Amino acid sequence: MHNRAAYMTSLKEMEIREIKVPTPTEDQVLIKLDYVGICGSDVHYYEHGKIGSFIVNGDFILGHECAGTVVEVGHSVKNLKVGDKVALEPGSTCGQCEYCKGGKYNLCPDVEFLATPPYDGCLMNYIVYPGNMAFKLPDHVSTKEGALVEPLAVGLHAATQGGVKLGDTVVVLGAGCIGLMTLLACKAFGAIEVIVVDVIEKRLEFAKKLGASFVINAKHEDIRSRVEELTGGRGVDIVFETAGSEFTIQQTPYLIRRGGSIVLVGFAPKDIIEYDFMQILMKEAEIKSVFRYRNLYPAAIGAIADGKIDVKGMITHEFNFEDSKKAFDFVIENKNDVVKALIKI
Repeated sequence: MHNRAAYMTSLKEMEIREIKVPTPTEDQVLIKLDYVGICGSDVHYYEHGKIGSFIVNGDFILGHECAGTVVEVGHSVKNLKVGDKVALEPGSTCGQCEYCKGGKYNLCPDVEFLATPPYDGCLMNYIVYPGNMAFKLPDHVSTKEGALVEPLAVGLHAATQGGVKLGDTVVVLGAGCIGLMTLLACKAFGAIEVIVVDVIEKRLEFAKKLGASFVINAKHEDIRSRVEELTGGRGVDIVFETAGSEFTIQQTPYLIRRGGSIVLVGFAPKDIIEYDFMQILMKEAEIKSVFRYRNLYPAAIGAIADGKIDVKGMITHEFNFEDSKKAFDFVIENKNDVVKALIKI
């Protein structure tokens, strides 16, 4: 076996190097990776070198949305065998803290998350990984689809946090990958009307193809007036903020109906944002947040396998492993055109 990894060596610089093929421990599996998705966080590290307190120091491997095929199994792993296709949930937690034991393991303070400093990512040929965090894909689900399980899990967690149910009307602020995954999740949960807001027309066109009931281009229309018009002045049941924009976060209390829920998904560049809490108080609205996901990989894989959610339509660009740097540069330079780019290992 021949193993290589794409290292980020400095801002916007990357090179492919030979590395050793790792050996799995008793509870790990060795996986030959097929696809790695390029996430917004990967691009942010590549372009800026940090996200909040997570700072890239030295050479660093990006990538955390991945899937491949099992080629070796540790002797304690019983749920997988050689030849199984798997999607990797990229966070390994301690399993012992109050959050892990309480079922909210995504809040574990000691999580080791792929491509989150100081932990390297998965942009490589072979990786070892805990067997209990490698989820088997059904025969008819491809590893290309498997690489999109991770962002779908974020969308499903957002819909779960919002409590989306049959008959709801929701608005999704932001039509990037996570916003569109949230759209798909809300449709699968039974939302009757999904309104999607963005400033990029191509993304809004994509949202319509994926089932958005209405789209609003915030460059040309006033969000509040249009949502009021579409809902007869009532407001929506749930607002999802996925853009991570100060402006859209500030819009959320005006779009929600009385007694509704606001779900904050996107990470804004500013920690402190001016916000109209009087609207929240007067409407008795809830504010919830999303940090990754928990216990949703089986559901995400099942939704793809059953045809309830089609993630293949999210893929707009694909690059070869040798062109990893070109792929990241392309995503940065063509943000208006890229929804989801994959690197084929």
